[in-house]
Amino acid sequence: MKLLLASAGISNSSIENALVALLGKPIAEASALCIPTASYGTRDPAGMAYRFINGTAPSPMCELGWKSLGVLELTALPTMKEALWVPKVEEADALLVWGGDVMYLCYWMRHSGLAELLPSLRAVYVGVSSGAMVLTPDFGEAYDDWFCREPTTLPASDLPAADDRALGLVDFSVFPHVDHPRSPPNSMANAERWAAGRSVPTYAIDDETAITVVDGAVEVVSEGHWKLFER
Repeated sequence: MKLLLASAGISNSSIENALVALLGKPIAEASALCIPTASYGTRDPAGMAYRFINGTAPSPMCELGWKSLGVLELTALPTMKEALWVPKVEEADALLVWGGDVMYLCYWMRHSGLAELLPSLRAVYVGVSSGAMVLTPDFGEAYDDWFCREPTTLPASDLPAADDRALGLVDFSVFPHVDHPRSPPNSMANAERWAAGRSVPTYAIDDETAITVVDGAVEVVSEGHWKLFER
């Protein structure tokens, strides 16, 4: 797969140009499936999913003018025959993976069977925030209330067991929303402390930055600021 891992979606023209290059065609000629699943581990599950799908969320994804757009809800896939959804995933030009709770998303990536398919897909994987973090080797410790290891708004019995292992499809970690004005804990200093606990390099990226990965080659696309913490 080709990957575009962002903090806040397709937030500027540089990131949009990178997406078009990965697609190999204009967005208006590409099909996409959006995955809202991570939002269901948050404090506003229905609202967050709705804003993502209808294009009113602050992170541009679904509203980019795709030729076709469908919804792939991971929590539903175990109840469906694979013949009904696997071909749709294999035919898609892009998978738009929304943010929210990364532990919840990781569980359903595995439980749905999508995680096993990802390496073989031709689609461009576009991950935002937790949608980017889920591909990394590990999640580390929670660094603020945007990244919750255990959702606290619902009884534990109402949620699937979290899986502490990330999917490990890239060999670096991602610290999104760095220096976001509405989240003081997401400072670059805290990013550095968080990165110190990772066994792999960490990219701290702000909401104007994304990372592309093509055949293992990593490139940062940014109109904002970012920092790589090496190990």
